[in-house]
Amino acid sequence: MERKTRGCLAVLKKVPLFADLSESELAILSESARPRTYAAGQTVFAEGEPCDGLFVVESGAVKIFKLSASGREQVLTFERAGSSVAELPVFDGGNYPASAVAVEDSKLLFISKPDFHRLCVNHPQVTLKILRVIGLRLRLLVNIIEELSFTTVRQRLAALLARMAEQGENHAGKIAFTLPVSQQELAAQIGTVRELVSRNLSRLQAEGILRLDGRKVWVLKPESLRAEVERID
Repeated sequence: MERKTRGCLAVLKKVPLFADLSESELAILSESARPRTYAAGQTVFAEGEPCDGLFVVESGAVKIFKLSASGREQVLTFERAGSSVAELPVFDGGNYPASAVAVEDSKLLFISKPDFHRLCVNHPQVTLKILRVIGLRLRLLVNIIEELSFTTVRQRLAALLARMAEQGENHAGKIAFTLPVSQQELAAQIGTVRELVSRNLSRLQAEGILRLDGRKVWVLKPESLRAEVERID
């Protein structure tokens, strides 16, 4: 038990939500945290289920998404180590507003709703941090709505690829990176279907802006890719 508590304590120290807690306060929280392991593809929670608590990602990655009535997926965000998940329903008492699934083999810590409520009562600064996190989530959702409402599939794809290219390797003005997900996942992130992603990737290649080699992407004209984001059709 002591080794488990030390391990949880080390994880919680890295979470911005709990940054202001003292060592003793973190130790109390770590005693109530429950480690959970999820295989890639395993559901963490489903939209509409009662919320029993929140999660902290220790390792791996979790995809947060919503499904339409027809089964089409819209990815909201990916959360990795050090992130907290499901703060809103713990805070407002509602059900989980979206679904979460592990996209890699992942280790999470679960903190029950009663334990988290006690923490917020005893440490109001944590409540303020929760509000900041919820505010950031709201801004993310507003950005998603804006993109889906006012931009084309080509613009959204270009914007996503441009963000990925920022982490790529520069080779004499050409940028190389590896797509972390399939074309189906790309489509889910930008609110479209795989066929339109494939079609637009082919067009970007034909125009000499990109070159694809499997999942390896070469951005041959970075400025042209960025210009696509601002293009008015």
